[in-house]
Amino acid sequence: MKKAILPALILLIAAQAPAYAINDKYRKQLEQSGCTQISETQGCDIHKTKAENAKAGFTNPAMETPYAGQWVAKSEEGATVATIRIDAKEQVWVNGKRVNAKRTDGTLQFRQGKITFTIQGDRRLQNQDYWMDSDAGTKGPIQIE
Repeated sequence: MKKAILPALILLIAAQAPAYAINDKYRKQLEQSGCTQISETQGCDIHKTKAENAKAGFTNPAMETPYAGQWVAKSEEGATVATIRIDAKEQVWVNGKRVNAKRTDGTLQFRQGKITFTIQGDRRLQNQDYWMDSDAGTKGPIQIE
């Protein structure tokens, strides 16, 4: 009897198809609407656009970036070194000029010339946003406006 149970159990486990929580069409609807499965149960409409759902008060925090906003890099004396704009897609402009940015170790880093800018992703950490000029050996804080 025991010899028959083990092969039957192995056969049963191997024959089971994987279960997926959502299908591809539903996943695309969630992405296009900006809804999550949870926000949909709270009234977010998967047949509307992200903008329409955002206007109704539904946003997807997982899709929002902590870096978005207007930032100012200051010298130790308080003079403006650079103005920085970061959009929701983490595209970065320094003094109106588009620069490439990358996420690394919980930060968003980007360069313009010899200056490297580092913005911390965890907004609970204070005074962790800074710039550093590798040529002059200077650095200073970056603050959100």
